[in-house]
Amino acid sequence: MVWLAVLLAVLGAFCLAFGAQRQGSAVKADTGGLALSSHGLLRLARNPRWVLGLMLLCVGMGMNAVALVMAPLTVVQPIGAIALVITTVVNTKDQGLSMNRATVVAISCCVTGSALFVLLAVNATQENHNVSASDELTIVLLLALAVGLFGTLAVLFKHRLSAFVYILGAGVLFGFVAVLTRIIGRHLLDPNGQFLLNVPWYSVVALIAAGALGSWFVQNAYSSGPPDLVIAGLTVIDPIVGIAIGIVILGELRPDVQAVTAIAMGTAALLAIVGVIALSRHHPEVTKRKKEARKAAGRS
Repeated sequence: MVWLAVLLAVLGAFCLAFGAQRQGSAVKADTGGLALSSHGLLRLARNPRWVLGLMLLCVGMGMNAVALVMAPLTVVQPIGAIALVITTVVNTKDQGLSMNRATVVAISCCVTGSALFVLLAVNATQENHNVSASDELTIVLLLALAVGLFGTLAVLFKHRLSAFVYILGAGVLFGFVAVLTRIIGRHLLDPNGQFLLNVPWYSVVALIAAGALGSWFVQNAYSSGPPDLVIAGLTVIDPIVGIAIGIVILGELRPDVQAVTAIAMGTAALLAIVGVIALSRHHPEVTKRKKEARKAAGRS
């Protein structure tokens, strides 16, 4: 069963990698590096390359979800980081670029930091099967603040937001989505037999709003940065945010955890986030765009 889960996770990583690359190239071709508009999104829905990317992403997420059910988190979650490596290799070849040393170091930081964080978190946390109504409401209110913050940034600075801000927002929002999805799933499986009646309406609204805004951020990240940065955000920031919510709000940190473990978790998370930041600044595609922008500014 575990080996089947590993196989599914690896296949899911390949689907995520190629799906992100297909969608990223389609968005760039449509927007030319400019911010994505609502009309542009409708055009992309008719683009076979973008639709293929979407299908691959859905299949990849489905495989990963099944793998998480069949095997422990400590086995499955680090495998997702493979998608980052695959996406980077595929995208650099597709763009005719060569991977620089800074990109290799950044990816290594992302993969190592996220894998260590997950491994430490699995041994330091325990699942809370009884989420109180107040804890759920706290999560929804924090998510509402996140949606308001990132939504305001998207409206006020639509043409000036960097790819890193877009993917940071997507990672944070999808981290909350993962937590709410798990909580709502428990409501539906409650033995009292009330199913949907157990689910608070505000949790459903928050889930839909966060998922919609997070998806919009992902598509804008494609238009302003490389697809491997999107994968980095979704495989690094997303799980870190989800586990942090579980520890801080849901009380999933084990009482016998030593301080050195907590410090190590913080260090691993910081390493992974620094890797994402470095990737957003030193990726070959990003440096190429900066050079072209400087040349264009010099000619004008």
